[in-house]
Amino acid sequence: MTLAWPTDMPRCLDYPTTGIDAVLAGAARAYPDRIALQDGALALTFAELHDRAQRAAGGLRALGVQPGHVVALHMVNNLWYVVAYYGALCAGAAVAPVNPTLPPAGLRDQLDDVKARVVISHPETVGIVLAADAQCVDAVVCVSATPSAPATETVLPEGVRAFGDLLQAQPLVSYRVDPELVAHLQLTGGTTGRSKAVRVLNRNLVSNVIQMASWRSGLLTELDEFGGLRMQSTVDRGPHALVPGEGVNIAVAPLFHGLGLVGQNVSTLLGSTVVFTGRFDPDRMLADIERLGVTHITGSPAMYYALLASSRIGAHDLSSVRAINSGAAPFDTTSLRSLQTIFGNAWVTEGYGLSEATMGLTGAPLNSDVATPPDSVGVAIFDTELEIRDENSAVLGPGEVGEVWARGPQITDGYQSQPELTAVQFRDGWLATGDMGRLDDAGHLFLVGRSKDMIIYKGYNVYPQPLEEILCSHAAVAQAAVVGEKVPVVGERVTAFVQLNRDFASESASDLQLLERELTDYVAAKVAPYQKVRSIRFVDRLPVTATGKIQKNILRNSLTVDTA
Repeated sequence: MTLAWPTDMPRCLDYPTTGIDAVLAGAARAYPDRIALQDGALALTFAELHDRAQRAAGGLRALGVQPGHVVALHMVNNLWYVVAYYGALCAGAAVAPVNPTLPPAGLRDQLDDVKARVVISHPETVGIVLAADAQCVDAVVCVSATPSAPATETVLPEGVRAFGDLLQAQPLVSYRVDPELVAHLQLTGGTTGRSKAVRVLNRNLVSNVIQMASWRSGLLTELDEFGGLRMQSTVDRGPHALVPGEGVNIAVAPLFHGLGLVGQNVSTLLGSTVVFTGRFDPDRMLADIERLGVTHITGSPAMYYALLASSRIGAHDLSSVRAINSGAAPFDTTSLRSLQTIFGNAWVTEGYGLSEATMGLTGAPLNSDVATPPDSVGVAIFDTELEIRDENSAVLGPGEVGEVWARGPQITDGYQSQPELTAVQFRDGWLATGDMGRLDDAGHLFLVGRSKDMIIYKGYNVYPQPLEEILCSHAAVAQAAVVGEKVPVVGERVTAFVQLNRDFASESASDLQLLERELTDYVAAKVAPYQKVRSIRFVDRLPVTATGKIQKNILRNSLTVDTA
């Protein structure tokens, strides 16, 4: 049993047999007049959001969308994205959130893979949808521009329907979503290969939203008299707990990623105001935190690194922020401590999850008697089990490194139309995550990297993440990524790509040679001989996906090109 646990919270929660529509309905009754979404001067209260979603559901019904059909959302973050999202879900459809930056051919592949009947896009991206010309699509709908997502083109292309027309429909009020229906076909961003569509059922989504809302607030949920989901009466859980009906956060994480989309549902259940401010800019975000009184922030390390590098970091009052959570990719503890210093009133933590587990598996427990180690991603949340297994699926003990396996109500239904791959990763209720890690005696999880990123040097297994952690603790290093470089005899040489801090970025070639030696010696003093970093490449910027994951395949490929 996990020893570290939130104070006064049970190990198991109640999960009602409802669809995700119950989360929005409950919020509309619990916080009817509170602002749910803010996009410049455009705003919707929770009651208005519920009404617009039900009208959008009615409009989608008129387009022929029935329960089980797929609606793709193809746009940048903005207020209408959330309305369209809840509208599709309230109609019983599965939402396929797709990356709006994909070229037409890539978009066509994803739309065909999920068999999308309707695509809802934005004036700036609807042309890509039309160019993709996916044969499965029956209708293309376009939202209007907003202050956070402006448009240069205001005339809809021929054949494209206006989302505003869907909102003129009669609201679909009598339908309740079956919890066994697919809610998301979450296209895994990954860093290699073609995306896979993860089948997130409504019950998976509801479970994970309840888990994360209760984990972050220290409160339980209940059904209201009409079957809507809401938080129970507020109890003071300390300065870092999220308080229902009082939170404000900025929608930075892309809504086409699970961190953003599941996070939106957590905000809805907690009655938090979500503000859309447009394309991420670290200087503007710091000003917005002060201007809006932001209470909590969730994002990827890429966002936090950009904030830490901002010259405006000390120019604004950031005291309103009470909780900061990092996810989607590893975050080094040196930068985490820097964030803690800058956001002095906030509790800065790191969590862990993946699309195949809806979103969240672990987190730092609120008000626990057992401190969370800074290099840990926390413990398994409510009703979630973790095991560390070897290559033969045998369970390993505390401190031993192996693959992380997980089981819980948030574990999804596998991959759409890929039964063989599903059978490999989903076994007897357990998910093989592909991540390598270890557990301590208190249940804290420590990640050491992806199994596919493990480096084999002279027969020894070398894990990248601990080396990246050491490199990032050096004053010259802003970010680091460690990969294996194929070389004769030894197998793979441990090579680090390093992005330098501002004060070191203009070093001369000779100074960089000295710094490379300093960094390799710095790491060597802290690791076993086989774990040493043998080569360092300095880069202006590490390549990352739209969701903040470092693209190690690009780094490895660049080594192949260099030696060709």
